[in-house]
Amino acid sequence: MLQETQLESDRVTLNLAAGPSAGPPLLLLHGVARCWQDYITLIPTLGTRWQVMALDFRGHGRSSRATSYRVVDYVRDAAAVVARNASEPVVVYGHSLGAMVAAAVAAELPGQVRAIVLEDPPFGTLGANIRQTVYHGMFAAFGQLAASGQTVDELVALLAGVTLATPGKSQRLRLGELRDPAALRFMAKCLSQLDPATMTPLVEGCWLDGYDQDDLLRRVACPTLLLQGEASQGSMLDDAEAARVTALLPRATHVRVAGAGHLIHSMQTETTLRLVTSFLESL
Repeated sequence: MLQETQLESDRVTLNLAAGPSAGPPLLLLHGVARCWQDYITLIPTLGTRWQVMALDFRGHGRSSRATSYRVVDYVRDAAAVVARNASEPVVVYGHSLGAMVAAAVAAELPGQVRAIVLEDPPFGTLGANIRQTVYHGMFAAFGQLAASGQTVDELVALLAGVTLATPGKSQRLRLGELRDPAALRFMAKCLSQLDPATMTPLVEGCWLDGYDQDDLLRRVACPTLLLQGEASQGSMLDDAEAARVTALLPRATHVRVAGAGHLIHSMQTETTLRLVTSFLESL
Protein backbone atom coordinates (compact mmCIF):
# COMPACT_ATOMS: atom_id res chain seq x y z
CA MET A 1 0.00 0.00 0.00
CA LEU A 2 1.21 3.49 -0.85
CA GLN A 3 1.25 6.15 1.85
CA GLU A 4 0.69 9.78 0.90
CA THR A 5 2.92 12.50 2.32
CA GLN A 6 3.42 16.18 1.54
CA LEU A 7 6.60 18.05 0.73
CA GLU A 8 7.32 21.70 0.01
CA SER A 9 8.84 22.76 -3.32
CA ASP A 10 8.95 26.18 -4.96
CA ARG A 11 6.21 27.51 -2.63
CA VAL A 12 3.98 24.57 -3.59
CA THR A 13 2.88 21.67 -1.39
CA LEU A 14 3.24 18.45 -3.37
CA ASN A 15 1.39 15.23 -2.61
CA LEU A 16 3.62 12.18 -3.00
CA ALA A 17 2.46 8.58 -2.61
CA ALA A 18 5.21 6.10 -1.76
CA GLY A 19 5.22 2.34 -1.30
CA PRO A 20 7.47 0.03 0.71
CA SER A 21 11.09 -0.45 -0.28
CA ALA A 22 10.95 -3.58 -2.45
CA GLY A 23 13.88 -2.45 -4.57
CA PRO A 24 15.33 0.63 -6.29
CA PRO A 25 13.18 3.79 -6.52
CA LEU A 26 10.71 4.24 -9.39
CA LEU A 27 8.88 7.57 -9.75
CA LEU A 28 5.57 7.70 -11.68
CA LEU A 29 4.45 10.98 -13.26
CA HIS A 30 0.89 11.35 -14.58
CA GLY A 31 -0.50 13.34 -17.49
CA VAL A 32 -2.20 16.72 -17.47
CA ALA A 33 -5.62 16.82 -15.74
CA ARG A 34 -4.96 13.41 -14.12
CA CYS A 35 -3.56 12.38 -10.69
CA TRP A 36 -1.21 9.74 -9.27
CA GLN A 37 -3.97 7.12 -9.10
CA ASP A 38 -3.89 7.00 -12.91
CA TYR A 39 -1.17 4.34 -12.43
CA ILE A 40 -3.12 2.23 -9.94
CA THR A 41 -3.33 -0.77 -12.31
CA LEU A 42 0.47 -0.88 -12.76
CA ILE A 43 1.55 -0.28 -9.17
CA PRO A 44 0.91 -3.78 -7.70
CA THR A 45 3.18 -5.42 -10.27
CA LEU A 46 5.86 -2.72 -10.30
CA GLY A 47 5.85 -2.64 -6.50
CA THR A 48 7.11 -6.22 -6.24
CA ARG A 49 10.57 -5.23 -7.51
CA TRP A 50 10.73 -1.44 -7.03
CA GLN A 51 10.01 1.19 -4.44
CA VAL A 52 7.17 2.94 -6.22
CA MET A 53 6.61 6.66 -5.74
CA ALA A 54 3.81 8.53 -7.51
CA LEU A 55 3.45 12.32 -7.61
CA ASP A 56 0.44 14.60 -7.91
CA PHE A 57 1.66 17.52 -10.01
CA ARG A 58 0.99 21.05 -8.76
CA GLY A 59 -2.66 21.97 -9.18
CA HIS A 60 -3.62 18.29 -9.53
CA GLY A 61 -4.92 15.69 -7.08
CA ARG A 62 -4.04 16.55 -3.49
CA SER A 63 -1.15 18.89 -4.34
CA SER A 64 -1.69 22.59 -3.75
CA ARG A 65 -2.48 25.21 -6.35
CA ALA A 66 0.21 27.45 -7.82
CA THR A 67 0.60 30.61 -9.88
CA SER A 68 2.32 29.04 -12.91
CA TYR A 69 1.58 25.85 -14.83
CA ARG A 70 4.07 25.59 -17.68
CA VAL A 71 5.88 22.32 -18.33
CA VAL A 72 9.07 23.80 -16.85
CA ASP A 73 7.21 24.39 -13.58
CA TYR A 74 6.25 20.73 -13.37
CA VAL A 75 9.88 19.84 -14.13
CA ARG A 76 11.06 21.79 -11.07
CA ASP A 77 8.60 19.90 -8.86
CA ALA A 78 9.61 16.46 -10.12
CA ALA A 79 13.31 17.33 -9.88
CA ALA A 80 12.77 18.33 -6.24
CA VAL A 81 11.14 14.95 -5.53
CA VAL A 82 14.06 13.10 -7.14
CA ALA A 83 16.65 15.19 -5.31
CA ARG A 84 15.02 14.82 -1.88
CA ASN A 85 13.49 11.36 -1.87
CA ALA A 86 15.72 9.04 -3.87
CA SER A 87 18.54 7.44 -1.86
CA GLU A 88 19.99 6.15 -5.15
CA PRO A 89 19.47 6.90 -8.87
CA VAL A 90 15.78 6.67 -9.73
CA VAL A 91 13.85 5.40 -12.75
CA VAL A 92 11.27 7.95 -13.88
CA TYR A 93 8.17 6.76 -15.77
CA GLY A 94 6.02 9.50 -17.24
CA HIS A 95 2.86 9.51 -19.32
CA SER A 96 2.06 12.48 -21.62
CA LEU A 97 3.00 15.61 -19.62
CA GLY A 98 4.78 13.26 -17.23
CA ALA A 99 6.89 11.90 -20.09
CA MET A 100 8.01 15.40 -21.07
CA VAL A 101 8.89 16.08 -17.44
CA ALA A 102 10.75 12.76 -17.11
CA ALA A 103 12.95 13.59 -20.11
CA ALA A 104 13.79 17.01 -18.69
CA VAL A 105 14.59 15.66 -15.23
CA ALA A 106 16.90 13.05 -16.77
CA ALA A 107 18.68 15.79 -18.73
CA GLU A 108 19.00 18.13 -15.75
CA LEU A 109 19.92 15.49 -13.13
CA PRO A 110 21.93 12.88 -15.05
CA GLY A 111 23.61 11.48 -11.95
CA GLN A 112 20.30 10.92 -10.16
CA VAL A 113 18.23 9.33 -12.95
CA ARG A 114 18.97 5.73 -13.86
CA ALA A 115 16.51 5.34 -16.76
CA ILE A 116 13.27 6.81 -18.08
CA VAL A 117 10.07 5.48 -19.62
CA LEU A 118 8.28 7.93 -21.92
CA GLU A 119 4.69 6.93 -22.64
CA ASP A 120 3.23 8.75 -25.65
CA PRO A 121 4.80 12.17 -24.99
CA PRO A 122 2.90 14.91 -26.87
CA PHE A 123 5.90 17.26 -27.24
CA GLY A 124 5.03 19.77 -30.00
CA THR A 125 1.39 18.65 -30.32
CA LEU A 126 0.40 20.79 -27.34
CA GLY A 127 2.56 23.80 -28.20
CA ALA A 128 1.97 27.01 -30.11
CA ASN A 129 -0.17 25.28 -32.77
CA ILE A 130 -2.64 23.71 -30.35
CA ARG A 131 -5.48 25.85 -31.76
CA GLN A 132 -5.28 23.75 -34.93
CA THR A 133 -5.89 20.54 -33.01
CA VAL A 134 -8.81 18.81 -31.33
CA TYR A 135 -7.12 19.35 -27.97
CA HIS A 136 -7.65 23.10 -27.80
CA GLY A 137 -11.40 22.77 -27.36
CA MET A 138 -11.02 19.77 -25.07
CA PHE A 139 -8.70 21.52 -22.62
CA ALA A 140 -10.82 24.66 -22.70
CA ALA A 141 -13.80 22.50 -21.71
CA PHE A 142 -11.76 20.83 -18.95
CA GLY A 143 -10.93 24.23 -17.50
CA GLN A 144 -14.58 25.27 -17.49
CA LEU A 145 -15.69 22.01 -15.88
CA ALA A 146 -12.97 22.15 -13.23
CA ALA A 147 -14.17 25.63 -12.31
CA SER A 148 -17.86 24.68 -12.26
CA GLY A 149 -18.02 23.32 -8.71
CA GLN A 150 -20.06 20.33 -9.91
CA THR A 151 -20.06 16.98 -8.12
CA VAL A 152 -18.34 13.96 -9.64
CA ASP A 153 -21.72 12.55 -10.72
CA GLU A 154 -22.61 15.81 -12.43
CA LEU A 155 -19.20 16.08 -14.08
CA VAL A 156 -19.54 12.59 -15.59
CA ALA A 157 -22.61 13.64 -17.55
CA LEU A 158 -21.03 16.92 -18.63
CA LEU A 159 -17.79 15.21 -19.70
CA ALA A 160 -19.68 12.69 -21.83
CA GLY A 161 -21.18 15.60 -23.76
CA VAL A 162 -17.91 17.42 -24.46
CA THR A 163 -17.59 17.68 -28.25
CA LEU A 164 -14.21 17.09 -29.85
CA ALA A 165 -13.62 18.74 -33.21
CA THR A 166 -10.52 19.61 -35.21
CA PRO A 167 -10.69 23.08 -36.84
CA GLY A 168 -11.35 22.77 -40.56
CA LYS A 169 -12.67 19.22 -40.34
CA SER A 170 -16.32 18.20 -40.30
CA GLN A 171 -16.01 15.16 -38.02
CA ARG A 172 -17.22 15.75 -34.48
CA LEU A 173 -17.24 13.21 -31.65
CA ARG A 174 -18.41 13.31 -28.08
CA LEU A 175 -16.02 12.30 -25.34
CA GLY A 176 -18.66 9.82 -24.19
CA GLU A 177 -18.17 7.94 -27.47
CA LEU A 178 -14.42 7.59 -26.86
CA ARG A 179 -14.29 6.77 -23.13
CA ASP A 180 -16.20 4.09 -21.24
CA PRO A 181 -18.33 5.15 -18.23
CA ALA A 182 -15.73 4.04 -15.67
CA ALA A 183 -12.98 6.02 -17.42
CA LEU A 184 -15.25 9.07 -17.54
CA ARG A 185 -15.92 8.76 -13.83
CA PHE A 186 -12.21 8.69 -13.02
CA MET A 187 -11.68 11.68 -15.29
CA ALA A 188 -14.48 13.50 -13.47
CA LYS A 189 -12.85 12.78 -10.11
CA CYS A 190 -9.57 14.21 -11.39
CA LEU A 191 -11.31 17.33 -12.70
CA SER A 192 -13.06 17.83 -9.35
CA GLN A 193 -9.59 18.23 -7.78
CA LEU A 194 -8.00 20.21 -10.62
CA ASP A 195 -7.06 23.89 -10.47
CA PRO A 196 -8.79 25.35 -13.58
CA ALA A 197 -5.74 27.56 -14.12
CA THR A 198 -3.71 24.49 -15.15
CA MET A 199 -5.54 24.62 -18.48
CA THR A 200 -4.75 28.29 -19.20
CA PRO A 201 -1.21 27.89 -20.65
CA LEU A 202 -2.40 24.97 -22.76
CA VAL A 203 -5.32 26.91 -24.22
CA GLU A 204 -3.18 30.01 -24.75
CA GLY A 205 -0.40 28.03 -26.47
CA CYS A 206 2.37 28.98 -24.03
CA TRP A 207 2.56 25.67 -22.13
CA LEU A 208 5.97 24.84 -23.64
CA ASP A 209 7.61 28.24 -23.06
CA GLY A 210 11.13 27.67 -21.77
CA TYR A 211 11.07 23.96 -22.60
CA ASP A 212 13.78 23.26 -25.22
CA GLN A 213 12.82 19.78 -26.34
CA ASP A 214 15.72 19.05 -28.70
CA ASP A 215 18.38 20.27 -26.29
CA LEU A 216 16.89 18.26 -23.42
CA LEU A 217 16.58 15.04 -25.40
CA ARG A 218 20.17 15.25 -26.62
CA ARG A 219 21.31 15.54 -22.99
CA VAL A 220 19.48 12.42 -21.78
CA ALA A 221 22.33 9.99 -21.13
CA CYS A 222 20.39 7.12 -19.54
CA PRO A 223 18.50 4.24 -21.21
CA THR A 224 15.06 5.29 -22.46
CA LEU A 225 11.95 3.30 -23.34
CA LEU A 226 9.70 5.27 -25.72
CA LEU A 227 6.15 3.90 -25.99
CA GLN A 228 3.99 5.13 -28.88
CA GLY A 229 0.29 4.52 -29.40
CA GLU A 230 -1.60 4.39 -32.69
CA ALA A 231 -2.79 7.59 -34.35
CA SER A 232 -6.12 5.96 -35.22
CA GLN A 233 -6.70 5.32 -31.51
CA GLY A 234 -5.78 8.84 -30.36
CA SER A 235 -2.00 8.81 -29.91
CA MET A 236 -0.45 12.28 -29.58
CA LEU A 237 2.91 11.07 -30.92
CA ASP A 238 2.93 10.58 -34.68
CA ASP A 239 5.43 8.45 -36.58
CA ALA A 240 7.56 11.35 -37.80
CA GLU A 241 7.90 12.83 -34.33
CA ALA A 242 8.57 9.42 -32.78
CA ALA A 243 11.40 8.83 -35.27
CA ARG A 244 12.86 12.27 -34.56
CA VAL A 245 12.69 11.78 -30.79
CA THR A 246 14.30 8.35 -31.07
CA ALA A 247 17.14 9.81 -33.15
CA LEU A 248 17.76 12.55 -30.58
CA LEU A 249 17.82 10.20 -27.58
CA PRO A 250 21.25 8.52 -27.41
CA ARG A 251 20.03 5.23 -25.80
CA ALA A 252 16.41 4.91 -26.90
CA THR A 253 14.30 1.78 -27.34
CA HIS A 254 11.16 2.63 -29.32
CA VAL A 255 8.06 0.41 -29.26
CA ARG A 256 4.72 1.01 -31.03
CA VAL A 257 1.88 -0.49 -29.00
CA ALA A 258 -0.89 -1.88 -31.19
CA GLY A 259 -4.46 -1.22 -30.14
CA ALA A 260 -3.57 1.66 -27.83
CA GLY A 261 -4.09 5.39 -28.17
CA HIS A 262 -2.70 8.07 -25.90
CA LEU A 263 -3.55 6.25 -22.65
CA ILE A 264 -1.41 3.23 -23.41
CA HIS A 265 -1.22 1.95 -19.83
CA SER A 266 -5.01 2.05 -19.54
CA MET A 267 -5.91 0.70 -22.95
CA GLN A 268 -3.24 -2.02 -23.05
CA THR A 269 -2.34 -2.61 -19.40
CA GLU A 270 -0.89 -6.12 -19.71
CA THR A 271 1.18 -5.15 -22.75
CA THR A 272 2.45 -2.06 -20.94
CA LEU A 273 3.48 -4.13 -17.93
CA ARG A 274 5.25 -6.66 -20.14
CA LEU A 275 7.19 -3.96 -22.00
CA VAL A 276 8.03 -1.89 -18.96
CA THR A 277 9.06 -4.79 -16.74
CA SER A 278 11.25 -6.20 -19.51
CA PHE A 279 12.93 -2.81 -19.88
CA LEU A 280 13.36 -2.39 -16.12
CA GLU A 281 14.89 -5.84 -15.74
CA SER A 282 17.48 -4.97 -18.39
CA LEU A 283 18.91 -2.11 -16.32
